[in-house]
Amino acid sequence: MVGAGSGGSSGGGERGFLLIKMSDKPDLSEVEKFDRSKLKKTNTEEKNSLPSKETIQQEKERVQTL
Repeated sequence: MVGAGSGGSSGGGERGFLLIKMSDKPDLSEVEKFDRSKLKKTNTEEKNSLPSKETIQQEKERVQTL
């Protein structure tokens, strides 16, 4: 078990601790409860982040003049 401070204080300067059990298997209980119907629909736009041939040529020329 791992102790994680809760950040609160209880009375005479003592700190409260939350004990968390470590496991080899992840806890999927929250994933199973997840409701996909509450998600908003989004449109995905693909972007071409590669420079054009003209831009590459301009950069090469600029670098050669330095």
